[in-house]
Amino acid sequence: MKPTLTDMRSWAVTIDVHQAASALGISRSHLYEMIKRDQVPFRVVAFGTRYRVITASLIRYLEAE
Repeated sequence: MKPTLTDMRSWAVTIDVHQAASALGISRSHLYEMIKRDQVPFRVVAFGTRYRVITASLIRYLEAE
């Protein structure tokens, strides 16, 4: 089930790629491809081989849609 913006506002400051993909309604693998190609319209930070999505940035993107 796709989370609402209200749900997302209670999330942690950063979220994993799986949670972000769920919010966007896309697959985790598709979001990883977008990150690798630097095609994401919100902030993503890398920690070694892991990525975290900045929740506030994702929310701003979704609000603008």
